Amino acid sequence: MPSLALYTFGVLKSPLADPAPLTHEFYEIGEAVYREISRYPGYLAHAEAADGDRGLLFGADWGAWGEFAVPAWYDKGRTVETTALATTLSLWTGLRPAFEAVYTGLHRGALSRRHDWFEKAEQPNHMFWWVPDDAIPTWQDGVSRLEHLHGHGPAPHAFTFRHPFSPDGTPAGTDGIGRKSDPVH
Repeated sequence: MPSLALYTFGVLKSPLADPAPLTHEFYEIGEAVYREISRYPGYLAHAEAADGDRGLLFGADWGAWGEFAVPAWYDKGRTVETTALATTLSLWTGLRPAFEAVYTGLHRGALSRRHDWFEKAEQPNHMFWWVPDDAIPTWQDGVSRLEHLHGHGPAPHAFTFRHPFSPDGTPAGTDGIGRKSDPVH
């Protein structure tokens, strides 16, 4: 069965290296959120840099996840001192597990604070697509599909929670996402 790839992207109000309290708070919450999300049923994996340097995104070794990339609209820094973005790339067994991880627990609390940390964007901040068994999506896959979603709207190639598609490319509807009684893969 295919896996569901989730790519998220947001531009921060200040660089990751900023010593301001809000930046430190974002990092602390982010680390706790990652730990919690990795324990959710349906979570498979997420992109991590091999060297693990905090704030190093561009030029890091991401292994099978490929070279780090960002959408064309990102116009801030690309060094450890100037990078002002938060992005994730993860794999899930389906929409419901991803929905439950995103909208419960620590991540839900972090979402309620997103306006403290992120610039308001006209572009989408998340996007899904189905990947074949045992495939690892790349950062470039996520970027190109997010840009496609922004330019063309939801499609089997790139979709959101509000406009999901099944692995076979048919619209999935939103009924049942978040409710355990209705199976959504």
